[in-house]
Amino acid sequence: MMCSVSPNRTCRYCVVFDPLDGSSNIDCGVSIGTIFGIYMVKDKDNVSLDDVLQPGKHMVAAGYCMYGSSCTLVLSTGNGVNGFTLDPSLGEFILTHPDIKIPKRGKLYSVNEGNAKNWDTPTAKFVEKCKFPKDGSSPKSLRYIGSMVADVHRTLLYGGIFLYPADKKSPNGKLRVLYEVFPMSFLMEQAGGQAFTGEQRALDLVPTKIHQRSPVFLGSYDDVEEIIALYAAEEKKA
Repeated sequence: MMCSVSPNRTCRYCVVFDPLDGSSNIDCGVSIGTIFGIYMVKDKDNVSLDDVLQPGKHMVAAGYCMYGSSCTLVLSTGNGVNGFTLDPSLGEFILTHPDIKIPKRGKLYSVNEGNAKNWDTPTAKFVEKCKFPKDGSSPKSLRYIGSMVADVHRTLLYGGIFLYPADKKSPNGKLRVLYEVFPMSFLMEQAGGQAFTGEQRALDLVPTKIHQRSPVFLGSYDDVEEIIALYAAEEKKA
């Protein structure tokens, strides 16, 4: 979704957002949330669609608000990531997670394994390695909620990797670039992690449509580095 103002109003910023991520989980009480990204407009007197059809690396701020056991706001303005928790008694958000840094490698992976039969080879190999490592390390634990805000929030705090790959059913991926992939990738990079589409750094992607979709792998730097290496090896075989 893109937020706009009337033509006779001037503005410096434009906002892209997913108003209710994970809405299919409302009835069962799973955490859901709002994801947003903010761009500075190129010409404040002539705002156009081109102002949001920019690479994610041009965002000036991004974040999400998660509604669950607590109401949490995670925000970056390009200088690190901070988490705030709503104090209902004050009606204000209190800084509870200053300067969030994702661990360089994590013990968790988050993916919908129900789509495994449709995965490409690099994704299948990566998940197999998570479950059955051959280097003597412990297997990673699977944690998947099916609400991007909740899955990414856990990944950001505990480390690991969130995967939503392209597959045979959805060759272009399922998540929307502007208001899901870009804001979450922005946060991950600001926290010291990485985000990858299967072809390139996620924030380098240049969108051409508001609701464009993309695969994404994001999380701890070393974990994402492994999936990048698998895609590079697969490309060499082609």
